[in-house]
Amino acid sequence: MTASATPDLVGPEPARPGAVRAFLRLVMIEHSVFALPFAYIASLTAMFLDDGSVHWWELLLVTVAMVGLRTFAMAANRIIDREIDARNPRTANRELVTGAVSVRTAWTGALAALVVFLGAAALLNPLCLVLAPIAVVPMVVYPYGKRFTDFPHAILGLAQAIGPMGAWIAVTGTWSWDAVILGLAVGVWIGGFDLIFGSQDVAADRAGGVRSVPARFGIPAALYGARGSHAVTTALLAWYGAATGAGAFFWAGLAIVVVAFLYEHSIVRPH
Repeated sequence: MTASATPDLVGPEPARPGAVRAFLRLVMIEHSVFALPFAYIASLTAMFLDDGSVHWWELLLVTVAMVGLRTFAMAANRIIDREIDARNPRTANRELVTGAVSVRTAWTGALAALVVFLGAAALLNPLCLVLAPIAVVPMVVYPYGKRFTDFPHAILGLAQAIGPMGAWIAVTGTWSWDAVILGLAVGVWIGGFDLIFGSQDVAADRAGGVRSVPARFGIPAALYGARGSHAVTTALLAWYGAATGAGAFFWAGLAIVVVAFLYEHSIVRPH
């Protein structure tokens, strides 16, 4: 199984039928939609605070940049984690483990997505292009995080926080502390969710030496951490709404988020 996860990278590779489709499954391209809402919130807030109108070209470029960066991040994560995935029953059927996608194909797709991201950043404004390489760093560091820290979810949170901040800069070309508040809210939200998600792999992580809060401190501690994270998320989102003069639509959305948090934590149990 491990051999299929780490094929030889030397020499030409024969064409594989459906390679593109398999790569898109690898990066779960359909989940890109979940990366977009807070980028759109940041973009639209910045637009309305600026001149009150929607700039569709900039919004399209933000979409392209977000999908490109997420695709690169997912591909890099799968490549770097392929040997760990091969040892975990939950992830042993991933495409790089089974051989449905080769490492060469995954790297090709990842680099193509990175070029798309950088191209979109260049078309937006100079500051976006200058800061774009910084956005790439946590995407690559995160999969390595579980090898050197018990808190890889914090690195994931940082990676996710970049989206809203970058989307704001994409529209205005300037730094905004309001965008930082929204970015922190998203980062803490996803970091808390990762504490829950990682709890299902405790046995495999401990056996394989993979580090995480659930593996180090136990599932109950991870779930308490997730609850605290989502309480902080709620406070940060409320702060963002107040700071930007958000309307009824935002506050209704926040109410739905709070209900979702309460439901989520009511059904998640350590066992």
